[in-house]
Amino acid sequence: MESLSDTKWDVVISGTGLQNSLLALALSRSDKKILHVDQNDYYGGAEAAFSLQEVGEWVDKVQKDALQPFRNATLWKADSENPESQKLSFSRAYTLTLSPQIIYTKSELLAQLVSSKVYRQLEFQAVGNWWIFAEGSLKRLPNGREDIFQDKSIDNRAKRSLMKFLKFVVDYENQTETWEAHANDNLQNFLSSQFQFPPQLQTVIAALTLSLDPPDNTTVRWALSRIARHLTSIGVFGPGFGAVFPKWGGGAEIAQVACRAGAVGGGVYVLGTGIQDVQNAEPRPEDEATSSLSLSNGETVRTKRLIPGTKTTATSKNMTSKVIAVVSSSLNSIFMSSVEGSPLSAVSVVVFPPNTLSIEGSQLNPIYIMAHSSETGECPSSQSVLYASTSHREDSKLVLEGALSAFLKSVDDSEAQILYKLHYDQQESPDSSLDLAFDDQMLDAVEKQWKEIVGENDTASFMQFEERNSMNADDDNDDDEY
Repeated sequence: MESLSDTKWDVVISGTGLQNSLLALALSRSDKKILHVDQNDYYGGAEAAFSLQEVGEWVDKVQKDALQPFRNATLWKADSENPESQKLSFSRAYTLTLSPQIIYTKSELLAQLVSSKVYRQLEFQAVGNWWIFAEGSLKRLPNGREDIFQDKSIDNRAKRSLMKFLKFVVDYENQTETWEAHANDNLQNFLSSQFQFPPQLQTVIAALTLSLDPPDNTTVRWALSRIARHLTSIGVFGPGFGAVFPKWGGGAEIAQVACRAGAVGGGVYVLGTGIQDVQNAEPRPEDEATSSLSLSNGETVRTKRLIPGTKTTATSKNMTSKVIAVVSSSLNSIFMSSVEGSPLSAVSVVVFPPNTLSIEGSQLNPIYIMAHSSETGECPSSQSVLYASTSHREDSKLVLEGALSAFLKSVDDSEAQILYKLHYDQQESPDSSLDLAFDDQMLDAVEKQWKEIVGENDTASFMQFEERNSMNADDDNDDDEY
């Protein structure tokens, strides 16, 4: 086998996280010599997905401070010796993802997965039900005009205000006279002063932003785009839902499919190999390499361009606390469709607004639980997986525990027991988002890198791929090709 050192590499990409994997996909038809390495022995980086055994190995690495951008990982399992306890299945019956981001149907990512043809290797499930926790119980968030008018908890005056706001927000970019003067105000004051929303409705609208900051710390400019994204996405692919989730591991699945496409295009992939040192390359007439890279496998390679892997931002204080919990119930009640003709939800979103939990300490920030049914391919059919997130504070672990407990009590399912819990914190990094929904700004960063690599004179369009001559429409990017 030819040594990696013998090839004149155009680009070396470090890390198989989602952003770098999408770049590999974008470059897969560029005729560039691409080397893609990852110090981990798995794909996905901060968006990886694991079996139970692999979770244990990952926790060990995090506890040794060996994995950015994660820290404070702990694992808990129910007592398997207790005859009254439900049981976990075998390790590979689970695919627990570090990236439970939902993808709104209007996201440019979906369009580019189609234009690049890799969508054929992905299966998407509906994110259809949104719930809000209030006064000890779950209440379904209104999913449209009809839901609003049928909701008896909202009085007629508030309904009129709400309808006025919904009409405004879906076209807010053309109604700057209403909001631009308040762009940097907080969302709470804007909803109260401009639309006379009572506190209850302010909480409902704020929940649609997926913000881990409270409404009084969320700006109008930022919030309006998020609310509009939510509302205008509903119904794009069918009634009753406005977002989707990739089956078998979320962002990890997209990253793997993108890397496979990169391999089909001639890219070379080496897992378990990282970059230990980077030096300026000595000039040689036979290549244009600018960097000399020492790899952890002992080889040294030369490349024209290096795309580095995940690094946390030293000055960033943004951190999210998370928990992944396997539950011994299918929790059918929260996945049932509420709209005629809509698919069953595979993912439901549960929002705990600030100060809604009865716990020791304080719950100053919202908590979001992404509840996944077995239709996501992440657990056995009789179980479900809960992904809970909140902004990091000293008592975040206690707060998340309280949210899980309150959620299970509210679904009124005596079979629902937590069998397995993974707690960890994740710090913000430039190429790994803490957002609960995929942010198309990542695609902007990928496209910028792609343009710099292929050059201004290249006539190719970003992520716009023709069918491969050697494949028919049903076989493009088939697994046998990798």
